[in-house]
Amino acid sequence: MNINELYQIFLQHPSVQTDTRRLKKGDIFFALKGDNFNGNEYAHAALEKGASYCVVDELKESEDSRLIIVDNVLDTLQALAKKHREQFDIPFIAITGSNGKTTTKELIHAVLSSTFKTYTTEGNLNNHIGIPLTILKIKSDAEMAVIEMGANHQKEIEGYCKYAMPTHGLITNCGKAHLEGFGGEAGVKKGKGELFDYLKSVHGKIFIYNDYEYLQEMSRGSNSIISYGSENKSADVVGLINNDQQFLEVGITKGVTINSIKTQLVGGYNLPNVLAAVCVGKTFGVNDEKIKDALESYVPSNSRSQLLKKDSNSIILDAYNANPSSMKLAIENFAKMPGYNKILMLGGMMELGEESHQEHIDIVSLINQYNWKNVVLVGQQFESIHEPFLYFKTSSAARDWFTAQQFSDATILVKGSRSMQMEKVLD
Repeated sequence: MNINELYQIFLQHPSVQTDTRRLKKGDIFFALKGDNFNGNEYAHAALEKGASYCVVDELKESEDSRLIIVDNVLDTLQALAKKHREQFDIPFIAITGSNGKTTTKELIHAVLSSTFKTYTTEGNLNNHIGIPLTILKIKSDAEMAVIEMGANHQKEIEGYCKYAMPTHGLITNCGKAHLEGFGGEAGVKKGKGELFDYLKSVHGKIFIYNDYEYLQEMSRGSNSIISYGSENKSADVVGLINNDQQFLEVGITKGVTINSIKTQLVGGYNLPNVLAAVCVGKTFGVNDEKIKDALESYVPSNSRSQLLKKDSNSIILDAYNANPSSMKLAIENFAKMPGYNKILMLGGMMELGEESHQEHIDIVSLINQYNWKNVVLVGQQFESIHEPFLYFKTSSAARDWFTAQQFSDATILVKGSRSMQMEKVLD
């Protein structure tokens, strides 16, 4: 079956699923394979649960016409997404970067949704499976699409662009994340820069944070650049931190008539994310007051810079992910916050390859520059370098210690890579 025939089936059954546990009646089931699973083994079960069709690549022959046999299920899923993408003549905004891409995506979605029917990536479904699934969920009433692109090696973003076909793009930053896969910081820039390379080739529009000279360099060659920043006053949208005592307040000095935006985000490192959303909103003609209202109403979730209250304690839960760049910013921001009863609870950082040990040493050195009530380090990455601070192998062990302390009137930062599950310390 060719992709045009499959697309006609999709139009009749426009809901795709890759997990039989979430299957709904009428879904098309794509039998993907991974290191620990093989969707082909569940194809018949999917049909019994009500799947309209199953796309498989290991069942050679079948009398059931609902089994669609292809050479490669993943390739077919991505090809179907490309075919669906080609039906839309609307802005597709792609967002990637080492830090802040999900928050930036959510802020941009909030702003655009105030005026347009906007579809976006759910959660962080930003990989080779999540992106095509996101595209296939876009309905015919769409006026905007915002697609998050995650990557941990070169050529990955390039591959996503082939079927997402973005018209606009934004790189939040290029930091020390996934160093093992990218092969160092230069590799990170090259990999993330594949988004700009694509946009240059199709004459798309590029949004850049002008404060980062490397983004200016990476965007050179494009004749359609829209900029935002805090230091470079020549940017199209300029804003500064008005107040970062508890929640970030941003003052806009150029580009829109908004005087200030009182966000519910914790941390001055969110300034570029807010400015990006202002810039994108302004570019597409969103009313200034709607931009302000959307950004002030946005409440972070999923352990991303959330401010929680537990008894008399204030907790900054930023445990969805961590890398040396984001960890450094979080620690420095926490040190600047008011209060004397501060507790750091930090988990190890993953996917750093040969640089992992030194990067964790650098984090411990940074912690030593400030005064804290307590510092707790979690994970084997800190095992040999944690002194003079407390150390636990697991977040569960750290939780037991934290619970026993019965802290009051404390401000606590909880951060670590996703696999460390640092949110458990609050259970």
